[in-house]
Amino acid sequence: MRNTTSLAAALRRSARALAVITAVTLTTSLVTSLTLGFALAAAQPARAAETATAEAPKTALLIIDIQDFYYPGGALPLSAPEAAGANAARLLEKARAAGKAVIHVGHNAKAGREFHADVMPREGEKIVMKDEVNAFLNTDLQAMLQEAGIKRLVLCGMQTHMCVEAATRAASDLGYEVLVVGDACATRDLKSGDTTVPAAHVHAATLATLDRTYAKVVTVDEALAALE
Repeated sequence: MRNTTSLAAALRRSARALAVITAVTLTTSLVTSLTLGFALAAAQPARAAETATAEAPKTALLIIDIQDFYYPGGALPLSAPEAAGANAARLLEKARAAGKAVIHVGHNAKAGREFHADVMPREGEKIVMKDEVNAFLNTDLQAMLQEAGIKRLVLCGMQTHMCVEAATRAASDLGYEVLVVGDACATRDLKSGDTTVPAAHVHAATLATLDRTYAKVVTVDEALAALE
């Protein structure tokens, strides 16, 4: 009888011990889960910030050669430069309001080299004057962009098939993400032998060549969103 009573008592002690162990284990698991949950919740804003940073590289507006000599009465008037200049002015206004870097590129022409009134630089905005087609060649443009930590360029200007294209290709080769604003660029008719290639065709062919290879070609409205 005593053996039976002792066995029962031992079983009760074992059951109590098992219950204690189970309770401790469950409590530990709950605390661990809560701690992990809090840690993950705390990490989410940081990850969201990192994602936002990754999705929004530091951006600059690069305005190429929107100068008086490309307008009516100038030395080399383009086809509909006014419309392109007006769209460039919208980009410039947006970039200024958003606090984005703005760089004005101009060509050292003999006459009409002044920047057009639509995109006249303000005091403090960067200006790069060049003698070559490529705005990066023999200028300090690359140094300016690197110093400012720029990773993406919103690019517009004149002429589409010359200085705009050259800057786009060079920027892409240097590792920048490039958005070319097609309706904020303009060009002119070209001749090949006896064939005249209309400005609209020159413009379209140049943009088609650049798109998805050296840049993403966008509309002015799309570019405005990129300058947020």
